[in-house]
Amino acid sequence: MRTVQLTIFLLLGMISTTFPQALEKPWMLGPFHRPENAVPIIEKDSTSTFIDPITNKKAHWESMATFNPAAIVKSDTLFVLYRAEEKLGEKEIGGHRSRIGMAFSVDGINYQTMPEPLLYPNNDDQKKYEWPGGIEDPRIVQTEDGQYILTYTQWNREVPRLAISTSTDLVNWKKHGPIFEEYKNGKYHDRETKSGAIVTKLKDDRLVAAKIKEKYWMYYGVPHIWLAYSDDLINWTPVENYEGKLAPVLSPRPGYFDSWLVEAGPPPLLTEEGIVVLYNAGNSQNIGVKELGNRIYTGGQALFDANEPWKLIDRTDHPFIKPELPFEKSGQYKDGTTFLEGLVYFNNHWYLYYGTADSMVGMVSTKKH
Repeated sequence: MRTVQLTIFLLLGMISTTFPQALEKPWMLGPFHRPENAVPIIEKDSTSTFIDPITNKKAHWESMATFNPAAIVKSDTLFVLYRAEEKLGEKEIGGHRSRIGMAFSVDGINYQTMPEPLLYPNNDDQKKYEWPGGIEDPRIVQTEDGQYILTYTQWNREVPRLAISTSTDLVNWKKHGPIFEEYKNGKYHDRETKSGAIVTKLKDDRLVAAKIKEKYWMYYGVPHIWLAYSDDLINWTPVENYEGKLAPVLSPRPGYFDSWLVEAGPPPLLTEEGIVVLYNAGNSQNIGVKELGNRIYTGGQALFDANEPWKLIDRTDHPFIKPELPFEKSGQYKDGTTFLEGLVYFNNHWYLYYGTADSMVGMVSTKKH
């Protein structure tokens, strides 16, 4: 194991002035604060190896990058599941091989990473979807009875597909495959799907998957965000319009920070005001916010009706988080990202985890209010 230490100053007088101090909308989650002298909590490690079951060779499984994290709390311990890339020559983004690694912390400050990946392509019935590109961009929720549901992208370098795995202990995982494989004889099976964020609620100080109208709900996709529902968190039905086409519930807006694309972020939170969706936003300099720059990824928030998850009530006009620090703007994606994927409630604080420039893991936090 290796340890990464992050000193977090939560007192208001010690918070970085580069981060917004007030909420744009009263229903928003936050305000989130970077720690003073913030550093990545997880970074690549070229010395980490394991024997890949497909090649039967030693793989330096996190030698390229470690980013885009999910997070969950179990037994008073905070677990971060992150995308780890093995460097395969001088390839472009998406050309390396991804697996899911795991780090843990008992205080939210010090993180230890496990020596081998948690989830990876194998000689199983999912190999045709996961090899050679791998497993990417996890998001995780827990059920009230303690089961863990992981959404992630399967990447065979042909079609990215949103998939589900389940576990009862965070160690042993069962892959269930693409979420829309069986829907209408595979209507959307060969369509690009990714970024599945299942709606949660805070119950007894832990985030659990929430039912609305006896269904579980998932916001997913890019460059629009779509909606799907499920009875069991494994088999999903996409929401379609009367023409039988996918109906976006959140779309890019010319003139705003999310003019290029929107993409589902961490698991949304069901609150008294509605469903708060934290989403990733891409800016197009030509039709968006010029001063932000081109192709930069920031974070926005949207509010949906608590009883009608497809009904948008409000959304932010400005990003609540954006790349500002050097490690958020240097790496594989030099335009900069604060790519949101993990949200947990831990020690009376909300912890929000994000990928930085497709290279490292960052974290911000806020006290519960």
